[in-house]
Amino acid sequence: MQQLKNRSRPHNLFAALLASLVTLAALIAAAPASHADTTICEPFGTTTIQGRYVVQNNRWGTSAAQCITVTDSGFRIAQADGSVPTNGAPKSYPSVYNGCHYTNCSPGTNLPARLSSIANAPTGISYSYVSGAVYDAAYDIWLDPTPRTDGVNRTEIMIWFNRVGSVQPVGSPVGSATVAGRQWEVWSGNNGSNDVLSFVAPSAIDSWNFDVMDFARQAVSRGLAQDNWYLTSVQAGFEPWQNGAGLAVTSFSSTVNLGGGTGGGTGGGTGGSSACKVAYGTNVWQGGFTADVTVTNTGSSPVDAWKLRFTLPAGQRVTSAWSAEISPSSGAVTAGGMAYNASIAPGGQVSFGFQGGYDGAFARPAAFSLNGTSCTTA
Repeated sequence: MQQLKNRSRPHNLFAALLASLVTLAALIAAAPASHADTTICEPFGTTTIQGRYVVQNNRWGTSAAQCITVTDSGFRIAQADGSVPTNGAPKSYPSVYNGCHYTNCSPGTNLPARLSSIANAPTGISYSYVSGAVYDAAYDIWLDPTPRTDGVNRTEIMIWFNRVGSVQPVGSPVGSATVAGRQWEVWSGNNGSNDVLSFVAPSAIDSWNFDVMDFARQAVSRGLAQDNWYLTSVQAGFEPWQNGAGLAVTSFSSTVNLGGGTGGGTGGGTGGSSACKVAYGTNVWQGGFTADVTVTNTGSSPVDAWKLRFTLPAGQRVTSAWSAEISPSSGAVTAGGMAYNASIAPGGQVSFGFQGGYDGAFARPAAFSLNGTSCTTA
């Protein structure tokens, strides 16, 4: 018997080694893909990140060289030669966006979408600033009476997170307002091509999560848009007048959840546009949590190649997931089905989960959308 046990040991060792290799291969396959940083120097050169946003160099106000280095989560200005007078237009607007800009639409976007059809549009942005430059850090929201994907829209909303130097928004000050829980100096004017409504922060904001619709409603209430107009794109970047190398958008997220009323957008996701319900259960401990998510298709058509989009509250990050692929790891994330659970039949369900970490107080995501359709929560 002892001899027989000794003869079986190599087989057991081989089986254990094989199991370890299979586990390692699964971990490698599940690891998020990354790519080397991309440098863009062409005046209107673009690329995509995270499979859902477009980053653009957008150098239009000068012939001086400008280059941006695009990362997985944003971009930084690598070279910004020359300067233009501070009482005129800036040199450029290097930026990242969700939506459509001069016929270039970001992958899988829900935009353009009628304002009255949008339940909410959560977004997050983080900036990195430098000294020795004159610029503003601006978040742009574009509105138009038609669902256009080209040219200049009728109304531009600008949120100035920071301004350095003797630069100011288009038009003139028209008072102050509290929007999305913050106080702003409000400017209004026209640049010769479109109306511009600007909200200027009294001091620099490094990062912030907010709802784009809070600012869109301001434009409606001030007569610069209507509920039947369309949100065509949201963009975040910098307008430099002098220098600007080193300025960076370190993270950007944008989700547009439909279901606010009648009317819809173009784009959307693949699969059915049926109604949905999401159950989001959590187990939370200090600094960590798990989430168990069940998505129910309450419509009458199957939802194929399902994508569930939601925004993780600030400070939360995904560290691992099961029964779904989730990317990116923080901010506005998308969970997608695996080969074996990629379709949800009418009345059917799919479940997945993930583990994560968090800083500060723990909170649940505010809203969910399935292939572009807003979901109710159980």
